Amino acid sequence: MSVEIKTATLEPVRNTFTPIAKRFGDKPASRYQEASYDIQGVTNFHYKPAWNEAFEINDARRTAIQMEDWYSLKDPRQFYYGTYVGSRGKMQENAENNYSFFEKRHFAARLPDVVKEKLIRLVVPLRHVEQAANLNNMYGVSVGYGTTITQALVYEGMDRLGIAQYLSRIGLILDGNTGTALEQAKQFWMNDGCWQGVRALCEETLVQQDWFELVIAQNLIIDTLIGDLYYCQLDQWLADQDVPDVSMLLEFMQEWQKDRNRWLDSILKLAAAESDSNRAQLLTWADKWSAKASVALTPVALELLGEDALSQAQDVLATRLNKLGIK
Repeated sequence: MSVEIKTATLEPVRNTFTPIAKRFGDKPASRYQEASYDIQGVTNFHYKPAWNEAFEINDARRTAIQMEDWYSLKDPRQFYYGTYVGSRGKMQENAENNYSFFEKRHFAARLPDVVKEKLIRLVVPLRHVEQAANLNNMYGVSVGYGTTITQALVYEGMDRLGIAQYLSRIGLILDGNTGTALEQAKQFWMNDGCWQGVRALCEETLVQQDWFELVIAQNLIIDTLIGDLYYCQLDQWLADQDVPDVSMLLEFMQEWQKDRNRWLDSILKLAAAESDSNRAQLLTWADKWSAKASVALTPVALELLGEDALSQAQDVLATRLNKLGIK
């Protein structure tokens, strides 16, 4: 008796969702494509927003930037929820190891008083700036157009909460988990003259209406200046003070900024290249917020690193704007 085994191939009726097939052809799509493209509603809305009836709920007119296809502003990291969580989980594991290593060996007790005071006065208050960054990015999520960019802004907003928590952890490590350093840092943020320009800058960003302008103001201008001051120049200063161990506590922010900039630089290059009007608008915003941020950060940079620190950060920003085609 013989047994004959036959195989049959079942062809799928379709390989992906219809909107994805229209964009990329009827073939198996990546999870990023299926989770990102043409998801946002564009027709048949039941009502207009009661708080601003000049626009639809999802409306491309909420920004001065115009794109023929907003979904061209894709994330080169191809982050959807699963890949984002996996990536940040690995970064968080490394950060937790760094913080545990720092605490177990009681490095905080060995810090010179001048370093500890600088960290509490000029580094820990940055957590309030990160809170403003979270709100600014979540505003872009609420009124932005095109899932590829609003999805990335969600992750950006959540990253900023994480960074605020790590900055708070630095304060807790310095005061032995009593919370006194956080209280001191809050008082510096509220009352110290060097922080008041930054506080005003954060408050001004929170009332901006154009969500893409906020991407420029917060994620490009403010973050580039602060990133160079704190995660490049301060890192070198710590090494010069013979306390490079503190850099372990800032490594998450350094690695995060490199990762985030891949996405941000990509979309800004595309937006600038889309049209002359886009490029002109981006340049106007960049000039406007560069001036505001420079004024606000001048006293902080002076206290943190000295006279030349801010000009060096401004040079980094100018170089980046040139590469993006904005300036």
